[in-house]
Amino acid sequence: MENIISVVVITYNEEKTIARTLDSILEQKCHVPFEIVVGDDCSTDGTRKICEEYAEKYPNIIRLMDKAPNKGVIDNYYDCVLNCKGKYIADCAGDDFWITSDKLEKEVSILEKDESITLVHTEWMYYNEKTGERTPPAPNVFNKPITEGKVMLEAIVTQTSRPIIHSCTAMYRADVLKREYNKNTYLFRNKEFGCEDLQVCFIMALNGNIAYIPDVTLCYSYGTPTVSFSNNDKKQFLFVRRITDLSYYLCTEYGLKSKTIDKYFQQRIFALSMHAFRSGSRQLRLETKKCKEKWGIEGTWKTALVNAISSNCVSWKLALYLRKLFVAIKKL
Repeated sequence: MENIISVVVITYNEEKTIARTLDSILEQKCHVPFEIVVGDDCSTDGTRKICEEYAEKYPNIIRLMDKAPNKGVIDNYYDCVLNCKGKYIADCAGDDFWITSDKLEKEVSILEKDESITLVHTEWMYYNEKTGERTPPAPNVFNKPITEGKVMLEAIVTQTSRPIIHSCTAMYRADVLKREYNKNTYLFRNKEFGCEDLQVCFIMALNGNIAYIPDVTLCYSYGTPTVSFSNNDKKQFLFVRRITDLSYYLCTEYGLKSKTIDKYFQQRIFALSMHAFRSGSRQLRLETKKCKEKWGIEGTWKTALVNAISSNCVSWKLALYLRKLFVAIKKL
């Protein structure tokens, strides 16, 4: 019997967590067969060796993508997706893990019964890698069993407090994604957009209904630097800019306009201004100005204040010194 579900696992330098991820998938009890497609993005630690050991041990379930030069999260993900054989696709990142053995079973059952549903997702928990503590995210505003996808589009492109759909809890229809991928490959492959999952969630919501299961099935790892979170302001600036560029493209391409969207872009301009301020980089300050002009959004008074302080080298250095002093005192 052919695989009905393909689980995509993309990983890079996660030798401490990848076995945990794969074990959590292998523990799934599902009435239909599934495969695991693993994309190791040329890890420099022992991640690939672990993946090879799992692929050798479970040759009928795990397919490890061929070794290739580092290509980044976007190409790594969509290369895996295009190699999926399943009718449905689920994701689990190489540092996250599922905590229930019936996740796939519950999701595939919903998709098989209702063709209007393009994606089903569940609740999740933050997992602190350093302490093992699990904490819930902000409440899910779309908590009905089924929601019309188009109602969620604005929230998907403006999410700030939590993902509207956490991709590592989701399962979606492969044919819908591959059809939209062929129609607009730029949306999915443009590396300047910085992420691979927001596009999927948006396109699935655009093309059908979204089902939600309130059960917690995923532990979302944090506590170590990742693509979406870094203590380095220059790296975080780049991530925020890229994600906001993706949101801007989606809003422009699909005609989304509202006060909420305008407010979102104002918040992102301020976030970029603060990253530029803390980094002490004039180049990032200039890039923030260009983003403001591109997105066509007026900044708030807070953004104007940051720009005023950083317009002069003396006031900028003084403000950074005072901020550093304040942070040190606060720690005491």
